[in-house]
Amino acid sequence: MATVFKLLPTTQQYDWGTIGHSSKVAQYAAACMLPGFTLDENTPYAELWMGTHHTSPSRLLDSTKLSDHLAAHPELMGARVIERFRDAGAAEGNLPFLFKVLAIGKALSIQTHPDKAMAEKLHQERPDVYKDANHKPEMALALTPFQAMCGFLPLPRIAAYLSAVPEFAALVPPTIAAQFAAAASSADPRGPAEKAALKDVFAAVMTADATLFQPQLEKLVRRYESGEVREVERDVQELVVRLHSQFPGDIGVFCAFVLNHLTLKPGEAIFLAAGEPHAYVAGDIVECMATSDNVIRAGLTPKLRDVPNLVAGLTYNAAPASKHLVQPSTFAPGAQHSTLYDPPIPEFSVVRTELAVGAREAHRAVDGPSVAIVTEGEGAVTWGSAGERLAVAEGEVFFVGAGQEVGVEAGGKRLVVHRAFVEVQ
Repeated sequence: MATVFKLLPTTQQYDWGTIGHSSKVAQYAAACMLPGFTLDENTPYAELWMGTHHTSPSRLLDSTKLSDHLAAHPELMGARVIERFRDAGAAEGNLPFLFKVLAIGKALSIQTHPDKAMAEKLHQERPDVYKDANHKPEMALALTPFQAMCGFLPLPRIAAYLSAVPEFAALVPPTIAAQFAAAASSADPRGPAEKAALKDVFAAVMTADATLFQPQLEKLVRRYESGEVREVERDVQELVVRLHSQFPGDIGVFCAFVLNHLTLKPGEAIFLAAGEPHAYVAGDIVECMATSDNVIRAGLTPKLRDVPNLVAGLTYNAAPASKHLVQPSTFAPGAQHSTLYDPPIPEFSVVRTELAVGAREAHRAVDGPSVAIVTEGEGAVTWGSAGERLAVAEGEVFFVGAGQEVGVEAGGKRLVVHRAFVEVQ
C-alpha cells in the first residue's frame, strides 16, 4: 500500500473569486487535470478544497473518496491522531483539518467563525445554514500580496475615527460614543468594561437602519472621491472606496473604521481564532482550518446575514494587526528551506518548502496525515528504502501518510510546496 499518493481536489465558484484563467484556483485545477473541469473565462474561481469535508471531499486518482481510503487504512492516519480526534470522526477517515487555496477577486464577507460550543448550538438550531458542529479556527498564508481586515483595532484608533469621521460617528448614539471614549483611554483595553464598550459600538454600527447608514455612506464616499480627506482617514480612504464599489450601500464598508487592515507579503501568515472578526479583501492564499464550513456573516455579502449571532459570538479583543501574525519557525533541524507555521491549536500546522532548481530537502516523519500542494514549479517527492518517487508539478496535490519520511526535490524550475499536517504533541 502506498503511503504517498496524488489526490484530486475540488473547486468552488463563489462571486468573490478571481475571474477565469487569472485565478490561481483555476490555474491549479487545470494543471492537475481535474476530471470534468473546463476553464470558463467568465467564471469566478474562488476556492480549491483539499481534504475530507463532506461538502466537497477529495478523491484518489481512481475516484475513491479520501475518507473511505483512510478509514480502510487507519495506519495512514496514525493511531495517536485517531485517538486524539476520535470525536471529529478520525476513525472514519476524517482529517481534523481542511486545506484550501483561495483566489480573492473582491472582498469576502465581514465574518467570524464560532467556537465549539457555539457551533454545536447553531448546528442544532439551523442545520441548513450551519452544516456541522465543529469550530473553525483558521490560518491564511499569502501566495501573492494579500490584503485583509482582521480583528478589532486598538480602542484609541477607533475613538480617533469616531472623533474625525462624522459619517461614521452618525451611526453611534452619543451615550454609547461617550462611554466608548472613556473606555478608549483605559489602561486595560481588554477589561470587561472596555470589551462591553467596544461591543456596544460595533453592535450600533452593524444594526444601524439603512435609512441612517446608506445616506452617510454615500456622503462619505463622495467626500473621499473628491479628495476631501482628513489626515487620520488617509489609511482607510482607498479601502472604503474599494469596498463601496464592490458592495454599494452595504453597512460592512464601515467596518474599515473598526477592524485592522493589513497587507501580507508572500510567505507571511495570519491566524484567526474563533470569535475574531475578519474579511479577506484581495490576493491569493493557502488557508488551513479545522474541518468545518461554519461562517457567521454580517456584511459585504449577498449571502445570509446573521448579525445577532455574529455580535454575540465575538471576543472583542482589541489589538494591533501584528497580534494576528504567525511567527514562522524551523520545521526540523537541517531543514534550511522549510518554514513551519504552527498556530496555537491542535488540528493543523503548515510547512512551506521553497527550493532552487535541483535542490533537495528532507522532511522528517510526523505522526499524523499530511496534504500538500505544489504552488509553484515542478519536482518530485521521494520516500522509502526502495527509493520510491512521485513526480509533481504546479497545481498537483498529494497525500503523505503518518510516520512517513519524505524528500522533496526541485526539477528544472524553482519548487514551492505547502504541506498541511496534524501532529499530536
